[in-house]
Amino acid sequence: MRPVFLALTLVLPLAFAQQQPAPKPPPPKLDVGVGHIAWFDITTRDMARSRDFYGKLFDWKFTGLQGTEYAVEIVAGDVPIGTLRVAEGPISGFNGVVYVQVDDIQASCAKAKELGANVIPGFPFNLTEKTGAIGLFVDPAGHPMGMYSRTPIPEAKPADK
Repeated sequence: MRPVFLALTLVLPLAFAQQQPAPKPPPPKLDVGVGHIAWFDITTRDMARSRDFYGKLFDWKFTGLQGTEYAVEIVAGDVPIGTLRVAEGPISGFNGVVYVQVDDIQASCAKAKELGANVIPGFPFNLTEKTGAIGLFVDPAGHPMGMYSRTPIPEAKPADK
């Protein structure tokens, strides 16, 4: 009887462990609707001071971002709304960017260019983990602006031979 009991104490936990559901992937970013502000970046030369200031001013919380110590996610209530990051060099017009949600990032960048904007080289591109895509441009008056699409840019298909 003792060997049976011992076997059950080893096998039952393994059987139940296999029935546990796999961890869920993180949900996609909040769909705020086309034309609404979807995300923003604030850049700082002093992370501790900026966290203290914005935390006290707006009651924002900050969570670390995996893989970097130079940026944190800004959380209002329970919703991630932006990023606070350390500036690379002097603060410039590109160091505080608002991103407006669009349906199609490539079409929106092309339209911005048609309307006189300068799309910044290297944009648009997919975000990590294919959670969407962003574009960055300077409008005809010289103001930097970003766009965000919940849909990543499709990967290019290899040419037929």
